[in-house]
Amino acid sequence: MSSKQTQSKEKFKSKIGGQAVIEGVMMRGIDRAAMACRLPNGEIDLEKWGIRGGKNAPFYRKIPFVRGVFVFISSMIDGYKCLSRSADKQMTDDGDEEQTKFEKWVDEKLGDKLMPVITTISIILGLGLAIALFMLLPSGLSKLIDRYIVELPATVKNIIEGLLKIAIFVGYTSLTALMKDIRRTYEYHGAEHKTITCYEHGDELTPENVKKHCRFHPRCGTSFIFLVLFISIFVNTVFQVSWGNLLVRTLIKLCLLPVVMGISYEVIRLAGRYDNPVTRVVSAPGLWIQRITTREPDTSEIECAIKALEACIPDDPREDRL
Repeated sequence: MSSKQTQSKEKFKSKIGGQAVIEGVMMRGIDRAAMACRLPNGEIDLEKWGIRGGKNAPFYRKIPFVRGVFVFISSMIDGYKCLSRSADKQMTDDGDEEQTKFEKWVDEKLGDKLMPVITTISIILGLGLAIALFMLLPSGLSKLIDRYIVELPATVKNIIEGLLKIAIFVGYTSLTALMKDIRRTYEYHGAEHKTITCYEHGDELTPENVKKHCRFHPRCGTSFIFLVLFISIFVNTVFQVSWGNLLVRTLIKLCLLPVVMGISYEVIRLAGRYDNPVTRVVSAPGLWIQRITTREPDTSEIECAIKALEACIPDDPREDRL
């Protein structure tokens, strides 16, 4: 067992996090990140890169209730990039296939700039879908209930709206889990969680050891999204977001979103760092939803997660403590 993997059997809370990608796992540590993907030929492709700033991150990345916004934005951008790169790795190179005129024009005009353009468009479309599903639709439904069924106090409407957001989120993840490709990605998601948990327990990183651990983890992005949706109920109620105009309400909620994300990040950070009755209650809903967004992985998927995590362990493992 490598001393870099673990110093002892003592349990600890790691700063390393990650996400599932297409046929692989991306892990992000304190100063480096890595992505391990299973190629069509069966081999594991490992890609490593340094994190800008790393341990010497700017001061605003260390301020409580502020750092969460920057962590979320950088994670979202990195996530889209890794998803795109992992998808490219699954494409087989067919030298006999000629490019169309449009493909040649795009290659000539954009070249290496094509991927940043695609990433930007994907992020914009993803944000637009999120605003439509989790802001416009719940607000519109709540307003219809208030207008045509029963007149409700603002606080009750905020609660109904929040519950609708959570219901939409659970329904959306449940529907995507029915898709074969997404279900396999959820298996890699489970491999990511189990591998990190194995590492945090001080066990040697082998597929056999990883399989023994739980596929649910309190520092999961699924849990973070649930907290954002749940905490937004209280923030919108405290700030008494206007119900008069749907567009105005949506714009105000967008302005309040950094506040919600900042609070959610600190809550999930505490839940990942401590294990007590309070943090277990806070983590419970997110862990339950992870029953949908994770699946038990096979050995080949776990091997990818191990490769990615090993590449992110710092030279001094003591630096990796939450």
